[in-house]
Amino acid sequence: MFSIFKSKPVLKDLIPSGYVDIHSHLLFGIDDGAKTKDDTAHIITTMKSLGFEQAIATPHTTPLVWDNNKEAILAKHQETIEVLPELTSSVNLRVASEYMMDDSFLKRLESEALLTLKDNYVLVEMSYINPPIQLQDILFQLKSRGYEIILAHPERYNFYHKNTAMYAKLKKMGCQFQMNLLSTTGYYGGHVLEAANYLLKEDMIDFVGSDIHHDKHLKGFESKVQIKDIKNFEKAIANNQFFRE
Repeated sequence: MFSIFKSKPVLKDLIPSGYVDIHSHLLFGIDDGAKTKDDTAHIITTMKSLGFEQAIATPHTTPLVWDNNKEAILAKHQETIEVLPELTSSVNLRVASEYMMDDSFLKRLESEALLTLKDNYVLVEMSYINPPIQLQDILFQLKSRGYEIILAHPERYNFYHKNTAMYAKLKKMGCQFQMNLLSTTGYYGGHVLEAANYLLKEDMIDFVGSDIHHDKHLKGFESKVQIKDIKNFEKAIANNQFFRE
């Protein structure tokens, strides 16, 4: 007897040819992503095999941990292009940053222009332990300075899993949501998968990102997706074409 249930697709099979990735940590030696030039080469080569056509590297800017600044990130991007010219051109490698919204972020806003994904679109994240006390003020200041806010991996913030009403509030405060591709496979655990299901069901996911750091993440693309709403997931993947250059 044939099963009435369709088998879940493998994640890599849902990545369309020409995919534009907006979140990765493939620049070597600058954060917790790629450690060496060879790591970067391996990540890019695998990205290409998965259908990635463009990639925006987004090194962390996290004070006291990866205290990168705009100049250092741009210099590392240029170095990567120089040492891997063919590979970096094969995926049209660009660069931005993933900014930690913490106590120092408002001072950074006042002192420098942020390194954006495109135009005024900036990628931000929170601590996984708790949201910043001044979150509302940070989001207001970003908007008042003309930035479009893309919140990285909202499904991974455990403190919202039992307070899903906050997702709607973040939307009202001007956040667009970028979900991690691997969240759809259960890679980060069941609670994250459950949150990803909720956000997709509510049609709150605007964009997706690989958030690739290392080979284990790359191998995660061989896993089957576990989410229920494939349609909204595919819509979010297609939305990434906005960042095509």
